[in-house]
Amino acid sequence: MAALQQGQGLIGIAAILLLAWAFSEDRKTLPGWRWAGGAIAMQILLALIVVRVPAVWSVVDWINQGVAAIDTATRAGSSYMFGYLGGAPIPFVLKPGSEQPLVIAFQILPLIIVFSALTALLWHWGILRAMVKGLSWALRKSLGVPGVVGLNGGANIFLGVVEAPLVVRSYFARMSRADLFAVMVLSMANISGALLVLYATTLARQLPDAVGHMIVASFLSLPAAILVARIMVPGDRSHELVEPEAEVAYESSMDAVIKGTMDGVQLVLAVIGIIIVIFALVNLADQILASLPLIGGEAITVRRAFGWLFSPLMWALGVPAAEAGTAGSLMGTKAILNEYVAYLQFAALPDDALSLRSKLIVTYALCNVANLASVGLLVSTIATLAPARRADAVSLGMKSWIAGNLASAMGGAVIGLVTPV
Repeated sequence: MAALQQGQGLIGIAAILLLAWAFSEDRKTLPGWRWAGGAIAMQILLALIVVRVPAVWSVVDWINQGVAAIDTATRAGSSYMFGYLGGAPIPFVLKPGSEQPLVIAFQILPLIIVFSALTALLWHWGILRAMVKGLSWALRKSLGVPGVVGLNGGANIFLGVVEAPLVVRSYFARMSRADLFAVMVLSMANISGALLVLYATTLARQLPDAVGHMIVASFLSLPAAILVARIMVPGDRSHELVEPEAEVAYESSMDAVIKGTMDGVQLVLAVIGIIIVIFALVNLADQILASLPLIGGEAITVRRAFGWLFSPLMWALGVPAAEAGTAGSLMGTKAILNEYVAYLQFAALPDDALSLRSKLIVTYALCNVANLASVGLLVSTIATLAPARRADAVSLGMKSWIAGNLASAMGGAVIGLVTPV
């Protein structure tokens, strides 16, 4: 029984490839089986190294310490600005048994601002540029992607759905439709460094090593996104493997800090607005659904509906049937509404709602920005950078949403395959 559950993710990988083929623009043209097998093997090998090689987690522990230091530094700034709402000691006595309240907007979201500024500074100093070039080289050599796609793929590990396209902005006008789609899927299938720190901090109680696992999920998404993109839009692609120069630049370290800070502030405001609206819409939907007949003695809610809709997918990724409904509701919330809302719901679950292996699968499957709001952001960004490609970006927008979710789901299936039951 355990062996069957261990290999359950193979069903998920097959289903993901079949879905990608079903949404393909040309079902008669498929990537070579050797190339596709290599892309999947690359994910499995990386996951095995992470799960089975203890030395890797020594590096992860170092990263966790770095994130904890950034969190502490951020609390120092937010508590100075917002007082006890930002994490400073409260000026009154709490009721017995009460804990100091956690105010997300003032204690958690400021991480985005600080990390955004740090990312811009490290980019200006050349540290992140070197890492992006290294990732781009690895993608070009291993999967044979064009240079512009490789560069964008490397940038998506650190930059967001709006910032990453800026790295290759002058190439949008002349890249092929297949390359444009690959760039869009890479943007959808990943999360920026600032969001990664935010989400991992949110999940710390459920998954103490969330930072390391989300970093791994980001790397797993690269070959998965390229594979799914090549199946769904298999047209002509550029043969120019030379990596272009990145087009994001700052005038000085202070300029990088200021611009990074302003970008972070805009992102925080966007996150606050999206969360308020989504929670309001879900509540309205639940009020409407409450008028329907009870099912199983309980009212129908958006969360239950998502659980029914996405539980087969989560089961195929390796989640046990008894936990598939809970995992499915989180996946539905992420895919249709917002990944941070899904992670907030994940963090609020009882400790025994999901097994450790299921928590890993869910964490990897949710680790992307492929939601409906991001489709609008990505399409509008490309249309602004290259007005001539607006029609292509619009026609590929929803396809990139599907592909981004499929790519991260494949990461969930792969981590389930290598994690003991």
